[in-house]
Amino acid sequence: MDEMEEELKCPVCGSFFREPIILPCSHNICLACARNILVQTPDAESPQSSRASGSGVSDYDYLDLDKMSLYSEADSGYGSYGGFVSTPTTPCQKSPNGVRVFPPSVPQPPPQHHLLPQPGSLPPIPRNSCITCPQCHRSLILDDRGLRGFPKNRVLEGVVDRYQQSKAAALKCQLCEKSPKEATVMCEQCDVFYCDPCRLRCHPPRGPLAKHRLVPPAQGRISRRTSPRKISTCTEHELENLSMYCVQCKTPVCYQCLEEGKHGTHEVKALGAMWKLHKGQLSQALNGLSDRATEAKEFLVQLRNMVQHIQENGVEFEACLVAQCDALIDALNRRKAQLLSQVNKEHEHKLKVVRDQISHCTVKLRQTTGLMEYCLEVIKENDPSGFLQISDALIRRVHMTEGQWGKGTLTPRMTSDFDLTLDSGPLLQTIHQLDFVQMKVPAAPMLQLEECCTQNNSATLSWKQPPLSTIAVEGYILELDDGNGGPFREVYVGTETICTVDGLHFNSTYKSRVKAFNASGVGQYSKTLIMQTSEIAWFTFDPASAHPDIIFSNDNLTVTCNSYDDRVVMGNSSFSRGVHYWEMTVDRYDNHPDPAFGIARGDVMKEVMLGKDDKAWAMYVDNNRSWFMHNNSHTNRTDGGISKGATIGVLLDFTRRIVIFLINDEQQGPVAFEGLEGVYYPAISLNRNVQVPG
Repeated sequence: MDEMEEELKCPVCGSFFREPIILPCSHNICLACARNILVQTPDAESPQSSRASGSGVSDYDYLDLDKMSLYSEADSGYGSYGGFVSTPTTPCQKSPNGVRVFPPSVPQPPPQHHLLPQPGSLPPIPRNSCITCPQCHRSLILDDRGLRGFPKNRVLEGVVDRYQQSKAAALKCQLCEKSPKEATVMCEQCDVFYCDPCRLRCHPPRGPLAKHRLVPPAQGRISRRTSPRKISTCTEHELENLSMYCVQCKTPVCYQCLEEGKHGTHEVKALGAMWKLHKGQLSQALNGLSDRATEAKEFLVQLRNMVQHIQENGVEFEACLVAQCDALIDALNRRKAQLLSQVNKEHEHKLKVVRDQISHCTVKLRQTTGLMEYCLEVIKENDPSGFLQISDALIRRVHMTEGQWGKGTLTPRMTSDFDLTLDSGPLLQTIHQLDFVQMKVPAAPMLQLEECCTQNNSATLSWKQPPLSTIAVEGYILELDDGNGGPFREVYVGTETICTVDGLHFNSTYKSRVKAFNASGVGQYSKTLIMQTSEIAWFTFDPASAHPDIIFSNDNLTVTCNSYDDRVVMGNSSFSRGVHYWEMTVDRYDNHPDPAFGIARGDVMKEVMLGKDDKAWAMYVDNNRSWFMHNNSHTNRTDGGISKGATIGVLLDFTRRIVIFLINDEQQGPVAFEGLEGVYYPAISLNRNVQVPG
């Protein structure tokens, strides 16, 4: 409820709305505040003169802001209108919420009369008054009705009343004799507030009082204190109730407006029906806004968790870095002690100088490190006022400490003028090359759902790294299950972020996921994506896998050959599960050739008749007879050949692991082959005397 409070406050006075009116720009303002910000315009530009000239200006004409400037950008206090200059006025002020408010040009009520006076005691509104919306700064000239021409916002007034009542102190039980407890319910029939023990004593679950209606205390307070709802009346016909809604003007109207006013020719609808319609539209619009608000709350929680994790990881990483550097310094000091032990007393002087420099630098480093750690802890504090009390001093100390680390401070004071010269070049080079290495595995990739799709028995998947991830990625691993709820298997490993997987089962549901890897290891999996392959197979002949002598036409639906020898061509879809049937029509058949129809694996021989090797199962047929052939073995000869216009059907049944051939819907011989396992493509072999459209 506290978030709503700003919506219930007037942009002028900053207090809760009192008798709010609705301006034509749809913003609200207190009736008393509206009187306070009125400005009088020149007589030459009054609404009456505009209507007298026949310009057709409406009752609420907006002023031409290109010609009128009530107040300058610098708040000079002078207004101008065309060539007219008004008298100096008080510069404009700002309301409590920061909205610019124009000063009144009418006398202000005394300070002690802050409450709204009775309507009869209000001073008359000056002629040709103008009001400027304090929120959108749109100006308009009032007509003869003045502020009475603006509708009152009864809904906002009711919301403010309920809100103020809900913020009141908790109600107490009216039957407790000593130390009344907080009321939990109110009985509408008894008009009494009860705590839980008194409610059970006075309103038992059974009996005549069990039928009384018990409501929450806040609701009971509202029902007790709220006055009867006021019936809204028309702003133009004050004695008429609003009963219709003008669709064109988007405002409630009365019957007299329809008979006499400007709404007579407009489309109108029943007020109750439009009330329900707009309530539904507002509720529907709020659903979308509520989703955005929920997402924003979750996002804020995520950001706050990130802040905590960054702080924790930063402290841990800093401690690890300091420990590693200290270990390197310790190793260097130990080696230095070993080398210094080998020299004579002449070297002791140089050693003393070096140790003094180390001691001095260590003290300054300790002081600097202590100041850094203290500043980091100060930055973590969430008290702005406390932070600002010490921030200036800390900034000066940091700059001063940084200045003390001049170039000479970190330069050795002694040269290596020894007979034994220490070769420190490689070590210094190694120190300069000291840097962070990639020690983390990549984050989980994000699947780009808008680019993932299936076609026939192929699936295309696309992914990317999270936008804020800075961890290097060397490659990706894409995994799919078997389409039947089985285990996942790797189908792609590489650097690309898009992959198409062919040869899947038709009418199957596949689960897919992807993960990234680098030298440090393999990251987490992405979210699992479920993809459905096509229920029905659709294929054309595949030029990529066909023999070069095959000729394609009709968008790869029709094939023939430019050789007298048989050549193999396959379809572009494969099958490995289920039952599949397809037909082919012989479009041209000359000189009694022997075309073959069947199935083949991807590595079938392309330059011989289909079925000559063990990679294909086929039926070859001439104009009189047909034979089944596999691995160059002829079986099941059947009478009945083909001619131009004949239809060849192939039934591939993985359930029974068989292939059946048909010519013109008649089965040729018994079951052709058994024991089929693996992935197969539709295939045919033909020469130049045959043309087959799929």
